[in-house]
Amino acid sequence: MHDLEWLFGYGSVIYRPSFPFVERRPATLRGYARRFSQASDDHRGTAALPGRVVTLQAADGAVRGIAYRFARADAAAVFADLDVREQAGYAPQRVTIELDDGPAVPAIAYIAPPGNAWDAGDESLDTIAARILIAVGPSGPNVEYLLRLADALRDLGDDDPHVRALAERVRAGLAAR
Repeated sequence: MHDLEWLFGYGSVIYRPSFPFVERRPATLRGYARRFSQASDDHRGTAALPGRVVTLQAADGAVRGIAYRFARADAAAVFADLDVREQAGYAPQRVTIELDDGPAVPAIAYIAPPGNAWDAGDESLDTIAARILIAVGPSGPNVEYLLRLADALRDLGDDDPHVRALAERVRAGLAAR
């Protein structure tokens, strides 16, 4: 599984890669939608109050993100680190991504499949936003994760309606405090 040299990031990996890479390019993954449907008790929440982070769900849409290429010699170390970072339900999946102004290439994306132990299900946007407003974990406030992702997607020229709607609700909740 870890013999590929491209990684597709669609969440915090967009704005906080934690591995060496030789190339970083905007890319698109078709057949999925980004959703805040994964509970996080290891990074953006705790066991008592899990936060919410993104995963990918099969859909008719497309997800914008960042493709990172790294030296093939570094693949084992990069994926060993990612296997620790992307735990709590995530598993590496082979996907095909479309590089902006480039070819389609095989890549790995860490995706938490429906029904995993941290799957939060299909919650309403208001429920997710309320949880994000109060959850804090070892990696920081859940609010920071959402807003940094929203900013990174805006910088990519991506108007992800799910992320935008949550960011609007969370910003309104912060303003009301």
